[in-house]
Formats: sequence, structure tokens, C-alpha cells
Amino acid sequence: MYLIVTRTFPPEIGGMQNLMWGLTTELSKHYMIKVFADYQDDHKEFDDQVSFSIERIGGIKLLRKFRKAQLINEFIKNNKIKGVIADHWKSLELIKTNKKKFCLIHSKEINHSKGTSLNKRVLKVLNNVDQIISNSQFTKELATTCGINPDKITVINPGINPTKKISKQNLKKAEELLEKKTPRLITVSRYDKRKNHEKVIMCLRNLKEKYPNIIYITIGYGDEEENIKKLVNELNLQKNVIFLKNISNEFKETLVSKSNIFIMPTISYEKSVEGFGIAYIEAAQHGIPSIGGKDGGASDAIEHEKSGLICDGNDLNQIYSSIDSMLENKKYLDYGKYAKENSNKFLWSKIIEKYKKILN
Repeated sequence: MYLIVTRTFPPEIGGMQNLMWGLTTELSKHYMIKVFADYQDDHKEFDDQVSFSIERIGGIKLLRKFRKAQLINEFIKNNKIKGVIADHWKSLELIKTNKKKFCLIHSKEINHSKGTSLNKRVLKVLNNVDQIISNSQFTKELATTCGINPDKITVINPGINPTKKISKQNLKKAEELLEKKTPRLITVSRYDKRKNHEKVIMCLRNLKEKYPNIIYITIGYGDEEENIKKLVNELNLQKNVIFLKNISNEFKETLVSKSNIFIMPTISYEKSVEGFGIAYIEAAQHGIPSIGGKDGGASDAIEHEKSGLICDGNDLNQIYSSIDSMLENKKYLDYGKYAKENSNKFLWSKIIEKYKKILN
């Protein structure tokens, strides 16, 4: 039996939640799995439908980690387990066991200056695990810079599930929404500074002169939402930007599939940086190429000038020229074809074999 210890798990929504769900589901096909996860209000119906055991730990956040660690330590003491797999170094900080420990790293959670108290805590945990799984080559290099032993780190990109057939109902709905709007750019992400929606919108103002019917679909929520909407109004781009949130996953995928370019030219903002960018791969599955930023791990997900383009997200001219060059002569069609073929290597059925190699 392997224990999955995680602070992020469905039915809560998010990229990390999807990663831990995919990993757990695939591992459960090969090993006995028990999950220790944080409490969610609507978890019971979800938990009843899975094929593995999930134990939810609630209570005040400050005290929860101690109670959770106590329950895990007691479980390890009273049961035969092969190892512990954690989503975050903090999930392992209070776990006391000589069983094998595996920890996933993603980027911003380890991005603390050398010598700081957080950096010391990170090193204490990660240099005492058996194996660290990095979501990208960029994150591995960042971890090494922070003082983590590189010999312990293996790069395994996050996985994806095969796409489901898009319903005629969703296709019709998408076509009605996007009728006569072309070319089509799309971003699916939180509204965070590092996602760089602002500069895409600034480029849109100039792109509109060349492509009058251009549309930018942005799906998500977050702290920067109001600032981004304000910028759209200031630049008089209300007819060229569609804001969506709280839509079904199926309709989101439909809108991606009916777009021409997925764009998320991420930047480093303070300590926040994109470790990988699974959204690029999800777009690629639909034959949609991406434009990503050079800061972070996008280059693990996007093959430059093959499945999309990598640009400097801090350089407005580079973002503009990347979009324009991909739209010119419909170059996005060639990139999209390669992106779709390349996305197959990220299927969970293939990614899980890398995990099995480590665990075995």
C-alpha cells in the first residue's frame, strides 16, 4: 500500500487538484492506495464513487496539519505500507517514518531565498526524502539553485486524460457565441499577475487594426479579474474580449477546440512562477498550438516553432509578433497538427510508467 498525502484534492477545482486526482487514479490501477486529504464540504458524494480509500481531515487550518500528521503517523505505525507520496513538502514536514518518501515539486512553493527560514524548512524536508518528482526541467533547476540535492530529483511532467467527444449541443453553443469572430485567441487560467493577461490585451489593441474581428476568450477567476476588465474598458476592447467563468469543463474544452491559438505568455512575478503549464497540453489535445512565456517551465510543454512559440512575456513586441506570425498564412494550423500528435506522450497511461519505475 502507498499513502497519498495531499492538501489539494477534488472535488475542489484547480490544476494541482487535477494533478493529484490523475496521479492517484492511475496509481490505484497498479497498487493499493489510501489518500489523506483536507476536508471539503461536498466531498462525501465524490468519495463514495472512487475505488480507493479517502480520509478527510478538517478543523482549523492552523491545527489541521498537526492532526493530519498524527493520524498519518498512527496509520503508518499500525499498517504495512510501502511508501508515502506527497503533493507538497509541507505535507511531509511532520510525518515520522522510515518508509520511503516521495515528494512532488512544482516551483513557487520552493522558491525561497537561500538561508531564509522557509528555505531551511524546504531543505530539511526535501533532502531527507527518497525521491523528488519535479514537474519540469525548469523546476528541477530552480530546486537545485535553492540548495536541493539534484541527485534526488527526477523530472516527470504532469499527465492528461484522453479528450472526450464534444457534444453537438456544446459545439452549437460555442459557434453561436463566436459567430463571425475570427481569429480566436483563448486563455484558460486564474487571473494572476504571472499569467500575464494584461499584455495580451495590450497587444489586442494593435492586432485589432489588422484583424478587426479578432476575439480573445478568457476563462477563469482570480484577484486580477477586475483590473483586467478595467483595462479592457480603457482600451475600448469590449467587443474583442469575452470573459467567462463558472462554465462546465465540457464547454470550456469546446471553446478551446474552436479557437486558433492558446495564449499564456507567463512571467515571473515576485516569487510566483509557472512550473509547467498543463493548459498548453490540454489545448494541444484539440490541435490548438500555444504561445507561452520563457519564464518558467512552458518549454517542457511547448516545443518552440513546432507545437507553438515561446516568447519573452515581459516584451510586448515579442508577444505581438508571436501572435501575428502564427496568424499569418494560418501558420497555427501546422503548429496545431504537431501539437496534437505530441500531446499523446503526456497521456497518464504513459506518464504513470515513469512513476512505477521510481516506486519499484
